[in-house]
Amino acid sequence: MSENSQNRRYPQNLQGVLQLAVEAGSAAEGPAPMEPMSEERKVWLREALAEACKGQQDEVEQMKQCLAVLCKGERDGENDEDEDERESAFEVLSELCENLDNARDLMILGGLELCVSQYLCHVQSGLRWRAAELIASCAQNMPQVQEHLLSMGALPRLLQLTDSDPNPTVRVKALYAVSCLVREQEAGLQAFLSYDGFSVLMRGMQTENEKLRTKSAFLLLNLLTSHPEQKDVLVSMGMVQQLVSVLRTPRSPFHEHVLGALCCLVEDFPPGLRDCRNPALGLEELLRQRAKELQGKEERRAGILRASEGSVFPRATVRRQWDGPLKFSFTSERCKRTSMSWSCTC
Repeated sequence: MSENSQNRRYPQNLQGVLQLAVEAGSAAEGPAPMEPMSEERKVWLREALAEACKGQQDEVEQMKQCLAVLCKGERDGENDEDEDERESAFEVLSELCENLDNARDLMILGGLELCVSQYLCHVQSGLRWRAAELIASCAQNMPQVQEHLLSMGALPRLLQLTDSDPNPTVRVKALYAVSCLVREQEAGLQAFLSYDGFSVLMRGMQTENEKLRTKSAFLLLNLLTSHPEQKDVLVSMGMVQQLVSVLRTPRSPFHEHVLGALCCLVEDFPPGLRDCRNPALGLEELLRQRAKELQGKEERRAGILRASEGSVFPRATVRRQWDGPLKFSFTSERCKRTSMSWSCTC
């Protein structure tokens, strides 16, 4: 085999082989002439495929070893050394399961059942939040894994951790896992509603945990944007009043998402608009005050997004018609376009 062929780096997994094929296909311009494959090329291709399969098998073996560590720790009792070893096992699994094939394999190996049944309720907070993080890594964009987790009752446990765990990191990671189970997942959303998930988000926005407040508000905004049919549920449970009370807390970047949720609740929905116009709520005065405070502030500090033509939601302005009642001039299309581009990471 030539020196050039020997220096080629073999893909480490099947995704790498696919990427190699895509790159090779895109490099050619026009239809390639049909030529017999040289023996050298055949040998290299066989070795590349063997290496990719071997890499995938090696990763499965790593996952089995990590699961053995987690199972052993549960059987043999607790000590500090075992806890460190199990935390390391969770970290390796989370990294491996960024690969979708590995996430599916972990499900087949029973790793997710172990997380849900043994580690979400573990006495050590470091193991609880790592289990929640691993669940999130596996569930993200994986309908098969999402359905499996929902069927074993993972969602109510995660909501309980989000709502009441004494460790702030556990609460944040649990909400991350909840988000991965309910966004763009109809069965997950219905389960979320049945367990009163919106109330959990409301309480999350009222905590002192800044990350939890931000992620709770962001998930609420995302669900409202994707499922406007839930407006009636939210308005009937007093969400408008709760969101306004959150806005009265000291100014914080997460208020951007709170204002986005209010914008969604008033868009083409008279009950939401009626609640916002209630004089007892004092929302008009609050918005005027905030608009005045934010004049001239930087975009990020003020929580305002701007487009080339001027201010864009979440800076909400209020005005009165010459001959009519108070109107809220939320720019709905801009709100939608902007909210879909926001991201929230752990």
